[in-house]
Amino acid sequence: MSGKFHFKCVNCKAEYAGDKVIYLCPVCERNNLPGKPPKGVLKTVYNYSRIGRTGSPKTLFQRLKQERFLSLLPLHGFDCWPRLRIGDTPLYRMDELVSWRDGELVSRQGEMEVYLKDDSQNPTFSFKDRATALVSAWAAEQGIRTIITASTGNAGSSLAGICASQQQQSVIFVPNTAPLAKLTQIVMYGARIIPVKGNYDQAFDLSIKASELFGFYNRNTAYNPFTIEGKKSVAFEIYDQLGGRLPDRIFVPVGDGVILSGLYKGFEDLMNVGIIDRMPVLVAVQAEGSRNLIDNLDRESFSSTASNTIADSISVDVPRNFYMTAHYLDQYSGECVSVTDDEIVQSSFLLGRTTGIFSEPAAVAAYAGMVKYRKEGKLQRGSKNVVLLTGSGLKDLKSVQSSINLPEPFDPDTGMLEKLFPEKQQ
Repeated sequence: MSGKFHFKCVNCKAEYAGDKVIYLCPVCERNNLPGKPPKGVLKTVYNYSRIGRTGSPKTLFQRLKQERFLSLLPLHGFDCWPRLRIGDTPLYRMDELVSWRDGELVSRQGEMEVYLKDDSQNPTFSFKDRATALVSAWAAEQGIRTIITASTGNAGSSLAGICASQQQQSVIFVPNTAPLAKLTQIVMYGARIIPVKGNYDQAFDLSIKASELFGFYNRNTAYNPFTIEGKKSVAFEIYDQLGGRLPDRIFVPVGDGVILSGLYKGFEDLMNVGIIDRMPVLVAVQAEGSRNLIDNLDRESFSSTASNTIADSISVDVPRNFYMTAHYLDQYSGECVSVTDDEIVQSSFLLGRTTGIFSEPAAVAAYAGMVKYRKEGKLQRGSKNVVLLTGSGLKDLKSVQSSINLPEPFDPDTGMLEKLFPEKQQ
């Protein structure tokens, strides 16, 4: 096909030009059923042979980095890119923050390397800004003014904030159970917020219907193919921040599966242009109370159960990107693990008290998965492991509130100090 890129259906493999608004494969979409993951999710495909035609892998990566990877993005340029800083988030090596073992501060010389990719440093404090930035920029190039999405909170606050910076209009459908902090963000950014008496899946369906009725451009995860293209940028950053090396494993929180697919797509793009020759092992981490993606990987027909977890951002009954994620996990020998809410809460405290990073439950799930792997001896000595932390803990204080005991206030007199610090008395 002509043009900079085209789309390819992950199910029937049909191809479509990239010069117009399209969400799902029109052929596969006709057969989609309520309560089942949609078929027809589209992958964005570039002319990889032309991009990787000249230069060594190192010089090619540097050229792509210098151009901000424009050759691997569905944009004409960056004139319409949001003014806010998107991406370029820190990658911390844990033993440069603090040495640890099961929560104790000890030397860990010779053990595995663990890196924390802190995407709470994005403008609206979550990983979702990567996807929103690309969707917003593409819409701006096309002269589109209104963007709609369904969200449990993070995607909604992301779209609201990025659209505010772009002077675009945003409409957000949210389940009424979404955390107050995320709802507050959406309102403060000036978006039109529409609470739904139902779950995320119902909000998702309503937002699509609104797109069809009113012509709004839809940002929905695993519906708009550019969400995956935006999220893949984290793969480029990890490779660059590790000095042109690949990690052995990356632990990723999984709900719909789009973040995991975005990472796979980013590394796959690097493989397709000849910069890398292997895929790191990606570990899909789900909450025990919402395992609807990993539980269905080996089933002949999809079956879901109602989700119940404190990790609201990955609480999904019907994972919308199931088929692409399942394909990637199978093709590249990915791994899966689930963690309980108790493990998430314990890991929240461990992460905060040993690194100074406060992450929301969905992000901590990835860290809890890494801790579980480590305790079970699954991380090889000397291996490089990355944990993707996708959102700030300030977005969902309620989840850890019951585990926090705040001391009672005391009278401000110096006599109380001796009682407060008896161990410091001479």
